[in-house]
Amino acid sequence: MSNEIITPAATVLVIRDGKKGIEVFMVERSNKPPFGNLFVFPGGKIDESDSDPRAHSLCKSISDEAASTLLGINNNGLSYWIACVRECFEEVGILLAEKKDGSKLNLNESEKSKYQQYRNDLLEGKISFYDICELEGLELLTENIAPFSHWITPALEVKRFDTRFFIACLPDNQTGLHDGNELVNSLWISAEEAIKKAYSGEMNMIMPTIKNLEQCIGYSSTHELLMRQQELTNEDIPPILPKFFKEDGNWVGLLPGDEGYDNH
Repeated sequence: MSNEIITPAATVLVIRDGKKGIEVFMVERSNKPPFGNLFVFPGGKIDESDSDPRAHSLCKSISDEAASTLLGINNNGLSYWIACVRECFEEVGILLAEKKDGSKLNLNESEKSKYQQYRNDLLEGKISFYDICELEGLELLTENIAPFSHWITPALEVKRFDTRFFIACLPDNQTGLHDGNELVNSLWISAEEAIKKAYSGEMNMIMPTIKNLEQCIGYSSTHELLMRQQELTNEDIPPILPKFFKEDGNWVGLLPGDEGYDNH
C-alpha cells in the first residue's frame, strides 16, 4: 500500500420507514477535499473522546468487549458506536439517545432550541458530547445501531480511511438538518431513488456509498433490516478494499471477488 496511515472512521446510515420503503438520510458535502460535493452519510474519524471510559458508560446495551468482537478488533470497538452518535448529532442534529428513565427526546418541537444550542456549543468546542449527555441524563441508543459494512480507502488516495459503516433507526420526533458549513444539503430519500440519481448524475456519489444503499434494498421495514444486521458476526462483514489501476489508458476498478483482483 502506498500510504501506511489509515485513519479509523465511522459512518452511519440513519434509516426510517417511508411511503416507498426504507429511506436513508443523506448529506451533500461542501467542495472541501477529500469528499468535496459528494453525497454521503453522516460520519467522520474516531476522536480520542470516543474512547473515554465515561463515554462508554453511556452505552448500557453493549459492552466494549462485545462491540470489539463484532468488529473483529482487540479493544475500543465501542468507540465506533459512540462516534456514530456524536458525528450524527454534530453534523445533522440527529441524536441517537434517550433519557435514562426511558423517555424520548423531542428535537422537532419542545426541546428543539435547547439541543440546537448544545449542537452549536459542541461544534465551537465549548462543551463535550459527554457533558451534554451527563447534563441531560442521556443514554445512547446503541441497541438501535448495527454494523453494516467495512470499507478501506484504495491505496492510490492521499487520505485513507478504515471506515466502519453502521445503520441506525431514526428516533421518534427527530428529522435532521445539515450544518450549513461542511454540509450544504441534506435529504431523506429511498435507497432506490438515490441509486437512480447517482447513475443519472443528479447526485454525485462514490462506490462505497452506492454499494451501501444497495444493501438497504429488499427489506420491508427498518426493523427487519436492523434485525438482520444484528444477527451477523464480524466474519459476515469482511473489509472491502477497492483496487484501481490503468489498463490500456483507462481506469479499472475491482472489488474483492472480482476476476483479476488478486493479481493487482
